[in-house]
Amino acid sequence: MKDYISVIGGGLAGTEAAYQIAKRGIKVKLYEMKPIKYSAAHTNKDLAEIVCSNSFKSNLLTNACGLLKEELRLLDSLLIKVADKTKVPAGQALAVDREEFSRLVTEEIEKNDLIEIIHEEVTDIEEIARNGIVIIATGPLTSESLTKEISKITGEDKLYFYDAAAPIVSKDSINFEIAFYGNRYEAEKKKEETVEEWIKRLDNQEHSYINLPMNKKEYEDFVKELVEAEVVTLHDFEKREIFEGCMPIEIMAKRGIDTLRFGPLKPVGFDDPRTAKRPYAIVQLRQDDTNATMYNLVGFQTNLKFGEQKRVFSLIPGLENAEFIKYGVMHRNTYINSTKLLDETYCFRKKENIYFAGQITGVEGYVESISSGLVAALNAVEKYRGNNKKIIFSEENVIGALVKYISTENSKFQPMNANFGILPQLEGKKIKDKKERYRKIAERSLEIIKRNLI
Repeated sequence: MKDYISVIGGGLAGTEAAYQIAKRGIKVKLYEMKPIKYSAAHTNKDLAEIVCSNSFKSNLLTNACGLLKEELRLLDSLLIKVADKTKVPAGQALAVDREEFSRLVTEEIEKNDLIEIIHEEVTDIEEIARNGIVIIATGPLTSESLTKEISKITGEDKLYFYDAAAPIVSKDSINFEIAFYGNRYEAEKKKEETVEEWIKRLDNQEHSYINLPMNKKEYEDFVKELVEAEVVTLHDFEKREIFEGCMPIEIMAKRGIDTLRFGPLKPVGFDDPRTAKRPYAIVQLRQDDTNATMYNLVGFQTNLKFGEQKRVFSLIPGLENAEFIKYGVMHRNTYINSTKLLDETYCFRKKENIYFAGQITGVEGYVESISSGLVAALNAVEKYRGNNKKIIFSEENVIGALVKYISTENSKFQPMNANFGILPQLEGKKIKDKKERYRKIAERSLEIIKRNLI
């Protein structure tokens, strides 16, 4: 057997896997095609590039993704450690400076003497896997050539759906005669406050979110233009499957005039400082870099043409003179039918020296991808050492529940984020208060992790 483990893909799952393997004293060959070749959505030469939102979602233990992050912290996840180091203000969420995040991950991987980074596109999986162990962690933007290879070894011909990313604007170009800072529910005026006291409190809040209120006419005019705007034509686009979690905003708008007001533009938890009343709709912008110079439009994943994005999104009050640093893009995401192909260690059932990790497995989200890289790495190490032992996480952990979801046969399989719905409920008397119930589930999960630290 080869004296190293191969990891294909230098994204979130791949770099986490490489780190965990090397941490256990085993050499790693990490294949990353950048900067020789870039996908349609990648632009950064560094490893672990974040393409869509800069948010790793909630840090609260009463949120499944928050619990998953805490599980990974206990297991010494490199990427969660770096995310914590590069965080930017985002209320209760963990958002990162994406450039600094990728830079620090790259630095950590490059300085590890056991990890060799090979910058080339892999087009022959079987050659790399011959007499060795390989983890395929090429992510949702797997190259066309490698997608064909994966299709060949898995026997699957449908390996993708479409995903979308939101645009980013310069903070200096936002009109603060309209815009105001504040997090949801913290930006409502309290009954006992004067308007002056309330506005002063808003000014003193953490500046992680900028809010753009809209009245009824502004909202309806915006939706009309959004629905009629020109989109980028993709080959057979209308026949493809779009993941609900990243639905382009123009498609949501076509579902009904009020769809956005009950979705990404919901005004609940905010009052407009100009009127001291709840606005008809509200657009949120989230801080995207450490210096707070860039903000992304929350929930505005889009497939509009760049010129149309400029025209339509500039109709939002406060963005009339917006400078768009990055426009939203639509890209193909690749994933396999893991329910038929993988076991509870992310191992390929047909060839036990091949593992998969990341969003290609059907775990949807940054933190979820990191967890899959960690699990695949731990099991690849056991295989390398000649042990029959499989490291299978309890389904009472979010890590284990995700693996069980993607490895359990399901005819309607679709990518899945971390959520409490996939964890078993608590035994005994049902706790009616949802937050208290989730807190108890989190306590149970973390206790299991602490008892069985790898």
